[in-house]
Amino acid sequence: MIIDTHCHIYNSEMENAEEIIRQAAENDIHLILNGTDPLSNEEVLELSRKYENVHAALGYFYTFADEVCDEDISLLDGQLENDDVVAVGEIGLDYYHTKENKDRQKELFEKMLGLAKKHDLPVIVHSRKSMQDTLDILKRHDVVGSMHCYQGSAEMAREFIKLGFYIGIAGPVTHTNNKKIGKIVKEIDISHMLVETDSPYLAPQEKRGQKNTSLNLKYVIRKIAEELDLTEKEVMEITTANARRLFEI
Repeated sequence: MIIDTHCHIYNSEMENAEEIIRQAAENDIHLILNGTDPLSNEEVLELSRKYENVHAALGYFYTFADEVCDEDISLLDGQLENDDVVAVGEIGLDYYHTKENKDRQKELFEKMLGLAKKHDLPVIVHSRKSMQDTLDILKRHDVVGSMHCYQGSAEMAREFIKLGFYIGIAGPVTHTNNKKIGKIVKEIDISHMLVETDSPYLAPQEKRGQKNTSLNLKYVIRKIAEELDLTEKEVMEITTANARRLFEI
């Protein structure tokens, strides 16, 4: 088994989502599908009920910060009771795309962390150009989880690891113009790493310009193996064990 710990393979993101899910199942790839708003959360739940290799992560992303209302929070609260849900995500902060609503982003993030604590679930966190705020907020909440598609420094990664977080490594580790992620891989122990695709985004170097799928997880694994002088089998076994431990799969 290999676990893609972060992807968006559902109809509102990919026309052939169910075909990709079936192909993943044929290759013994399990998927943690991440919702970001009420529509995608419902899609994720439906797919998790239909396919044994699909696990649900439900949450409200920073893009929903200006729209979310109390009814939305109550809806999500109820959905998190579902047995197919393994995490609250995708949640977090993003100051790269917009800095105008930082306070609303933080407020929503804190509400998501509160729900995770209530339901005893790990979180899957997005942080772009917002690492310090993300760390400061997580320090106030007793939760563990994954730093999705990590883009910070190795020093900051170690701070997240101290809080019980794993570091998500995705397609950018393979990009020829991105040596930073490879350096981070070398500086943190693989016992704290997860692999992911963020499909249909962030295709690996070998598939640049194409829609990403979980079948491309092999390129991420191959690159990590190269950086750490391990076999691909060792990387698969260790990161799968990490994911199973965190998400109780």
